[in-house]
Amino acid sequence: MSHSGDPKPMTARKSPALRGVAAVPGDKSISHRALILGAMAIGETRITGLLEGEDVLDTAKAMRAFGATVTRTGEGAWSVNGVGVGGFAEPEGVIDCGNSGTGVRLIMGTMATSPITATFTGDASLSRRPMARITDPLQLFGCHVTAREGGRLPVTITGAADPMPVSYRTPVASAQIKSAVLLAGLNAPGQTVVTEAEATRDHTERMLTGFGAEITTEITPDGRVITLTGRPELVAQTVAVPRDPSSAAFPVAAALLVPGSEIRVPGVSRNPTRDGLYVTLLEMGADITFENQRDEGGEPVADLIVRHSALKGVSVPADRAASMIDEFPILSVIACFAEGATVMNGVAELRVKESDRIDAMAVGLRANGARVEDTPDSMTVHGTGGLKGGAVAATHLDHRIAMSFLIGGLASDQPIGVDDGAPIMTSFPDFLPLMQGLGADIA
Repeated sequence: MSHSGDPKPMTARKSPALRGVAAVPGDKSISHRALILGAMAIGETRITGLLEGEDVLDTAKAMRAFGATVTRTGEGAWSVNGVGVGGFAEPEGVIDCGNSGTGVRLIMGTMATSPITATFTGDASLSRRPMARITDPLQLFGCHVTAREGGRLPVTITGAADPMPVSYRTPVASAQIKSAVLLAGLNAPGQTVVTEAEATRDHTERMLTGFGAEITTEITPDGRVITLTGRPELVAQTVAVPRDPSSAAFPVAAALLVPGSEIRVPGVSRNPTRDGLYVTLLEMGADITFENQRDEGGEPVADLIVRHSALKGVSVPADRAASMIDEFPILSVIACFAEGATVMNGVAELRVKESDRIDAMAVGLRANGARVEDTPDSMTVHGTGGLKGGAVAATHLDHRIAMSFLIGGLASDQPIGVDDGAPIMTSFPDFLPLMQGLGADIA
């Protein structure tokens, strides 16, 4: 079962040329952070373009539970009246974050340095995901954590009454770990320092600056060092959420794979810490042009024009993985339609996402006729210019697995099904009507 109800099997079939405008939803990472920082600011934060998928809506509910006033004022338009840094109230009930690893981990960080207690839970998928990578550094601030074996949900945190600033080096490339520590550091005196060996998505740093925090980033021989000065007064902002490059990846992939296609995807974030897929696709020979490049809400954005392309296999370097970690499932599908091997390195983090994404994609692609090899930290797809199809893939409650296989079915010889398309609602609620509007045969 998904977070939203009963399983919903779906099938994609070979489609005619795709045409039109794919207005994908707002960026999920920025949507979460806009709600959280709005709840920690003084005054009214106005948000436009918010992703209204289940993951983000669960974060909105959580901010209400901690005392902020969060109101939907229109389609994608929200108002957040915050309680200030350190102003969170103790929630009366359990905080259910559904399927959202980003939501639960960032919210844990946000409350860990306030003297309140909160219990966090989630759906079956989220309850299998590791939380110790977040709760271990949070305990350095002085909070107390109780969790299931392996640090898994449900987790109860009693925040630090007298938090201490922390210096922490992230053990893996993870924007969630970095962000949780920085958000906890907001209510700790002095300077909290996070060092990461590989740069991860930097939305938290950009948005903290926009809300008035004192935060600096320095590139050193040891890595990227982010220093945050605690106890700022965050000031309410107007946030325009750009469109999500991870969601855009699905119609982009469809247009590249279905012969005769040409689509426009407007207003997509081109943040360099999120741009790895598009760099890789250009190396593969993709016909993608970036028009009307501009800055919106502190984020670089552009309109993408995407046309069907003949693609070749490439090797994706490990140091690019962090900038495209959510896009490897769809890249593995695209790689089937390229000529030659596509080697994806440095992808161990995929094994602890909503599912073991390496295994889920490898098993499903093999069932549909692809030749795939995988190791703990890599995945290789031997592209033949097409995909046989004909099988139903298990999604393991993972929205990106579901969407990836459905996109593959639009260009495969035989239809491709998924056992459950319901998790797509967590991140891309308009996926089906948007793709059908372009001409895709998905039902």
